[in-house]
Amino acid sequence: MSKTLDLAQDLIRRPSVTPVDQGCQGLMIRRLEAIGFRVERMRFGEVENFWARRGSAGPVLAFAGHTDVVPPGPLERWELPPFEAAVRDGILYGRGAADMKGSLAAMVTACEAFVAEHPEPQGSIAFLITADEEGPATDGTLKVVQALEARGEKMDWCLVGEPSSTDRLGDVIKNGRRGSLNGWLTVFGLQGHVAYPHLAKNPLHALAPALQRLCAEEWDRGNAFFPPTSFQIPNLNMGTGAENVVPGELEMQFNLRFSTELTPERIQGRIRAILDQHGLDYEIRWKVSGRPFLTAGGALVEAACEAVEKVQGYRPRLDTGGGTSDGRFIAPTGAEVLELGPRNATIHKANECVAVDELDALAAVYRQLLRQLLG
Repeated sequence: MSKTLDLAQDLIRRPSVTPVDQGCQGLMIRRLEAIGFRVERMRFGEVENFWARRGSAGPVLAFAGHTDVVPPGPLERWELPPFEAAVRDGILYGRGAADMKGSLAAMVTACEAFVAEHPEPQGSIAFLITADEEGPATDGTLKVVQALEARGEKMDWCLVGEPSSTDRLGDVIKNGRRGSLNGWLTVFGLQGHVAYPHLAKNPLHALAPALQRLCAEEWDRGNAFFPPTSFQIPNLNMGTGAENVVPGELEMQFNLRFSTELTPERIQGRIRAILDQHGLDYEIRWKVSGRPFLTAGGALVEAACEAVEKVQGYRPRLDTGGGTSDGRFIAPTGAEVLELGPRNATIHKANECVAVDELDALAAVYRQLLRQLLG
C-alpha cells in the first residue's frame, strides 16, 4: 500500500461534512510537525483551520485545500459505504476521494519525500487548510488570508488541490476562475382574479420583456483566458397555490459567471438599467460569491506544467472554467495561484472515487513541483 493511499483512506474514514473536521486536520498536522513544520491552528466561529510553515525565508510555496466534504446523499445510491474508503479493482471509493482528500494526502506525502531529499530547501513550504470550503466559506480561507495579511505574511505561490483534471491526471490546470454574482429580484404586481386581468397586474407579464433582454444580453465577449459572461436563472417562484389567482409578486434568483472584462458593480448597473427601462416595481439584493482571478504566467505556471510533463509525459492545458474555489481569496494578495488535482468526473456524486495510481502520480507531480521551485 502506498503512503498516499494510506493517508487518503484515513482522511476519508473521518466523515467531515462541512463545517465539521472530525480530526482530519489533526491527522495532517501530526505528519507535518514530524518533518519540521510550525503549525498554527486558526479557529474562526465554528470552523477549524490551520496555517503551517516550514522555513522562514522566501519565496513561499503554499499548498491550499479543505478537509470538509459535501454530504454523501442517499446511501442506497452508493455501491460501497461513502466513509469506508474501500479499494476495489485499483479504485479508491469514498466521499472526498477526489474532492479533495486525495489531494491533501498527496500534498503531505510529497512534502515528506521532498524534505527527506532537501532538508534545507531554497525557501519555505506552507499549508493553508480549512474545513469551510464546501459551505459558506466565510470563516475559512478568507479569514486565514486576512489574518496573514494583517501581519504581513505573504505567499508567493499557491497550489490549490481542487480536482482540475478531466480525462487523465494533469491534463488540465486551472490558472484562474470566473467571478460569481448572485442576484435576488422581487417584482411587485397586483393580486387579483385571473378572470379580471384588468383589475390585476401579473408580475411575470411585467417582467417578461426585461427578462428576454437579460437572457439575450451580450455582457462581454470574454478574452484569451475566459469565455463570455453567462446569465442563468436557477430559481423563479410565484403563485398563491390557487389556479384562479394572479399573484401579487414574483421572486427570481439569478447568477452571472463573469470574466475579468467586467466587475460586479458594472454588471449591477447594467441590470438595474434594463429593469428601469421597462418600468418595473422591484427590489433587488446582491451577493458577490467571488471575483475573477487569473495567473496568466510566471514561475508557478511554468513549474507546474513542467512537473506534469516530467511525471506524466504530456503538457497540461491551462483553463479557467468551472465553479469557484478558495483561490479567489488568495489571488488578491498578489500570489500566483493554480489548481491542480485529480480527475473531477465523480466529485459531489454518489460513488465518488479516484484511481490509486492517480494518487501516487499526483504526489509525484507535487514532489516534482517542489523540486523545481525550492530544490
